[in-house]
Amino acid sequence: MAAIEANNLKKTFGKVTAVDNVSISVREGEIFGFLGPNGAGKTTTIRLLTGVLTPDSGGALIDNIDIHRHPLDAKMRMGVIPENSTVYGDLSVEQNLHLSGKMYGMDRALREERIDEILSRLVLNEKRRDPVRNLSKGMKQRVSIACAIIHRPHVLFLDEPTSGLDVQSRRLVIDTIHQMNEQGSTIFLTTHNIEEANTLCETVCIINRGKIVAQDSPERLKQMFDTTQSIEVSFDRDVGREVFSGEGIVRAEPCGDKWRLYTNTPDHVLKYIARYAERESITITSLSTSGPSLEEAFVQLTECA
Repeated sequence: MAAIEANNLKKTFGKVTAVDNVSISVREGEIFGFLGPNGAGKTTTIRLLTGVLTPDSGGALIDNIDIHRHPLDAKMRMGVIPENSTVYGDLSVEQNLHLSGKMYGMDRALREERIDEILSRLVLNEKRRDPVRNLSKGMKQRVSIACAIIHRPHVLFLDEPTSGLDVQSRRLVIDTIHQMNEQGSTIFLTTHNIEEANTLCETVCIINRGKIVAQDSPERLKQMFDTTQSIEVSFDRDVGREVFSGEGIVRAEPCGDKWRLYTNTPDHVLKYIARYAERESITITSLSTSGPSLEEAFVQLTECA
């Protein structure tokens, strides 16, 4: 069963077609990644799916409820974390959560139970009575997420939820996404962080210039354009690029204190590196291999479209 279903959504602003006949189906219970370069139509699509904008044509269903014909029923099933926080700066963290819970019809006892649970999860207990305007960007984003999940939504939309956050806040947001998904929420996530999408999402959909250009699992998308693997290696002293000429190495790039080697024959290259280190009496301080990257597939797809 699809938790989110979009059929031929189209939205224009003047002469610009922001969303061009977009159709998406998100399975119940999955984490769905929605990627695209700036201006590709990601945020406009989310606004159409959540009822903020009305499409020129096409439609969208949330749990089989038409978002534009029955917006209140559909919105009661979802939580939305927009790109820019919509919490009230003059209210305290706790007051924002109570207000959000009231909007979803929760009684006071249930609200208080959920508020205690969520503030503990998002490490906001000590800030519960502080005005939101006094919080850091990362804490404000956590409050925004808390307001969106207080009613345990069946469908959760997140638009760039980790953008610009510190490491601790980002980890808390990611952990919350996992927890909500484990508790049954379907997650619709837009992000510029390709690695985030790769590790979080079961399905990735790429939009460019208002059109869907690909939709598949991260692993299958990686294989579409590039089967080259990479090896990262560092030694206990500097070595020159000439060390990595030939031996099945397609190209070598410096990467901080490491070298990144691209190859179609990783086994051959690994054995060469080991032989070289032994021959020159140098120590390999780190060594790792990885397959084709989702980032490379993303770049290829958005350049080709």
